[in-house]
Formats: sequence, structure tokens, C-alpha cells
Amino acid sequence: MADPAEQQPVDEAAELDTAVAQAIEACGGDPVDAVRALIVANSMLEQELADVYAKASHGFLRGRRVPKRKD
Repeated sequence: MADPAEQQPVDEAAELDTAVAQAIEACGGDPVDAVRALIVANSMLEQELADVYAKASHGFLRGRRVPKRKD
């Protein structure tokens, strides 16, 4: 029996185009506002990840840390 993922190929480019269109639509059709919103959302996610790493024990992470970005 074939793998379900092989039966229906995923068109990643089409999914990406749909996500881009949705982001722009959510920002009233302004692509600059959409990019601004995505940058803000990304910054918030990076801060949340940093908070999770700060709260996680060293033993759980086994010494692995994501290096901080140099902006």
C-alpha cells in the first residue's frame, strides 16, 4: 500500500503563495504592512523561544543552546 503522502503530492509553492496572499489580505492589501507584521511576529517568537531556553534546565537541553543572532 502506498504512503498517503505519496498519493497526494503537496505543492509547496502553491501553499506558500496562498499564505502570502492571506498575510497581505489580513493587512488590508498592503504588502509593506504585511512584512512589518511578520517581522514583529517573528521577533515575538524569537523572544518566546529565548524565554523557553532560559527556563529549561541545562540537563534537559544537554548543553545545546541556539546561538543568539548578531543583528
